[in-house]
Amino acid sequence: GIYRYACLHDVIVSLLSVEVESVMNSIVSLLLILETEKQETLIESLCEKLVKSREGERPSLRMQLLSNLFHGMDETAPVRYTVYCSLIKVATTCNAIAFIPTDLDQVRKWITDWNLNTEKKHTLLRLVYEALVECKKSEAAAKVMVELLGSYTEDNASQARVDAHRCIVRALKDPNTFLLDHLLALKPVRFLEGELLHDLLTIFVSAKLAAYVKFYQSNKDFIDSLGLNHEQNMAKMCLLTFMGMAVEFKEISFDTMQQELQLEEDQVEAFVIDAVRTKMVYCKIDQTQRKVIVSHSTHRTFGKQQWQQLYDSLSSWKGNLATVKTSLQTLSPSA
Repeated sequence: GIYRYACLHDVIVSLLSVEVESVMNSIVSLLLILETEKQETLIESLCEKLVKSREGERPSLRMQLLSNLFHGMDETAPVRYTVYCSLIKVATTCNAIAFIPTDLDQVRKWITDWNLNTEKKHTLLRLVYEALVECKKSEAAAKVMVELLGSYTEDNASQARVDAHRCIVRALKDPNTFLLDHLLALKPVRFLEGELLHDLLTIFVSAKLAAYVKFYQSNKDFIDSLGLNHEQNMAKMCLLTFMGMAVEFKEISFDTMQQELQLEEDQVEAFVIDAVRTKMVYCKIDQTQRKVIVSHSTHRTFGKQQWQQLYDSLSSWKGNLATVKTSLQTLSPSA
């Protein structure tokens, strides 16, 4: 008897599910053929109800309905903004953001197509950023946050304080993010000049390990309040300091590395191996001479001096190619 009841219950639930899905799809179909003025209010109301459904309550069906609605509408319809935001919110609750289009180029296009005002543009980018962070897509999230901060002007940069703070902390915390100088150029970040967080960012952009250690000694509680790990900060600053040394010198002695990076003698080789793994520095160890021979290092900052170096290198390369070409032309008649 119990078995029959269970089977009957499952059948009823299945039928109800099919019925609900069918009804909801019919509603979506009706919405898509309505006049634009009537359509907008009803769509906003439907989206609100689908988002506010209890967490875990048939998220796949809610996502499907929102997706059908989103893709069934005209690409330039402004109300697609509401549907897309709702789609992201539902996807985030069930860890399904990977199934939602979040490519930054596509999002930029939609912002233009839907003619979004500044407030809606910021809301959309912030929503995409938080969703990407939630599903551990840190690199994509960082790009979206930079896009968000870059969209502020001198007039409204002060309003982006929370976003700028969040962007800096996440970049410092990310073990795979080493180049940070582009953040200093963003208006909302510039607005933080004179504050401890901006000072800390500046250290990670261009200062040496010793500067970070000094900062930490004076501001330990501040570092802790940001949720940053001191040991991880030390490891990142060690690499950044080494990158700067490798740009300046093609050969670095073990003694210099021990002093600048605060390493013990038996830690140097392991550190170099880890540094090479990041692909920020290319070098080899000369154990006999107790030194590191550098073949290439990524610049921590890229300003006027680096552009000049790049120009000089390309000019030299162009000159060498011209010499080779002339030599080949000279040899050609006798060949």
